[in-house]
Amino acid sequence: MKNIAVIGVGYVGLVTSACFADLGNRVVALDINEERIEKLKNGILPIYEPGLGEVVERNVAAGRLSFTTSYKEAIKDAEFVFICVGTPSGVDGEADLQYVRQAAESIAEVMDHELIIINKSTVPVGTGDWVADIIRAKQPEEIPFAVVSCPEFLREGSALVDFMNPDRTVLGSLNLEAADKVAQLHLPLRAPIIVTDLRTAEMIKYASNAFLATKISFINEIANICEALGADVKEVAVGMGYDKRIGPHFLEAGVGYGGSCFPKDVLALKHMAMKEGLHPQLLEAVIDINNYQRQQVINKLRDLLGEDLSGRTIGLLGLAFKPNTDDMREAPSITIVKALLENGASVKAYDPVAMENAGRILKNITFCSNPYEVAEDSDALVIVTDWNEFKHLDMLRVRELMRQPIVVDGRNIYDPNLMQEMGFAYRGFGRGYNGTRIESC
Repeated sequence: MKNIAVIGVGYVGLVTSACFADLGNRVVALDINEERIEKLKNGILPIYEPGLGEVVERNVAAGRLSFTTSYKEAIKDAEFVFICVGTPSGVDGEADLQYVRQAAESIAEVMDHELIIINKSTVPVGTGDWVADIIRAKQPEEIPFAVVSCPEFLREGSALVDFMNPDRTVLGSLNLEAADKVAQLHLPLRAPIIVTDLRTAEMIKYASNAFLATKISFINEIANICEALGADVKEVAVGMGYDKRIGPHFLEAGVGYGGSCFPKDVLALKHMAMKEGLHPQLLEAVIDINNYQRQQVINKLRDLLGEDLSGRTIGLLGLAFKPNTDDMREAPSITIVKALLENGASVKAYDPVAMENAGRILKNITFCSNPYEVAEDSDALVIVTDWNEFKHLDMLRVRELMRQPIVVDGRNIYDPNLMQEMGFAYRGFGRGYNGTRIESC
């Protein structure tokens, strides 16, 4: 059993805390938000993540997981301190490191024994050195410490599985002894462990997210070409995905990526490159294509309803940026709702779990209690998030409730031929409408 402190109880911090506790360690999770910590002490989680509540409850009951707002309390017995605070985008796309700075300063001010400080937040290349400088400058007395980069690769909606079954663990440090101790902490996960220097580890995180975002924008570019030429991008993606050099993942065309990682990290990597005098053309194209996909929803609605959308009622199914989360950060729904309202349309919407968070962001729209209420008297439906619930709707009932049976499928969850047979005017993204299927031989 190791003693671990985790700074920050957002997605990364709370999952990290709960999972390390579940592996048998004693974990103290800290956040400066008193209301958030008080709710956690009462079993109320600040985020929606499938299965996380049960893991937190189990480890709190076992005495392995506790919560505090006090740095002194969190660090007093700790050997490892994970920094898991937010790094939002700044004005020019650069990562805002104010919370990392605050965490580093607070750790330095109260530490009274040797620590291994682990950056798990997504931070620009060079941040590990910067954190070490801050701690040295803020220590009341010189106490040995080491900084290790250990970037997270958690997907919202499947974060517990990703933590417990990682593809790899990446560690970067100038202190190989400290890196080895952090590696030992991760050994129960039975995944490959890559040990490198601080800056390379930090770059691995950005490069990984930028590549996945690039795959999404690539297939969206292909989808737009498919749509012009009459091919079906879903079948194109299947045919591509059998190639082991390409793989099937992140080849789902639609309204594009969102969330707290891809948009922020691609922008931050672009900013880092430009700061060094480079011209990150590919990253710029990835961003541009992703933004264009959201505008495509409006284009498709105009194609079906006419150029003037004023007075039309548009229903949105899904608000969160992806299924199995209530996260609205950089969600495509935000851009789409804004564009619809600017064009004079009325908007109705439903999401299985993100309604509360959406209500803080999206104003002047009607929130509904279920998908059928959204469909009632709507001129068109837009599928924004591919929740399983939407894949199993009674579409004949939906058609009867709508003012006009029009569906813009931003996630390609429906079969174009079946939708047309049921009487819908249907538009997916790059579907081609030819009904062909690729069979493996």
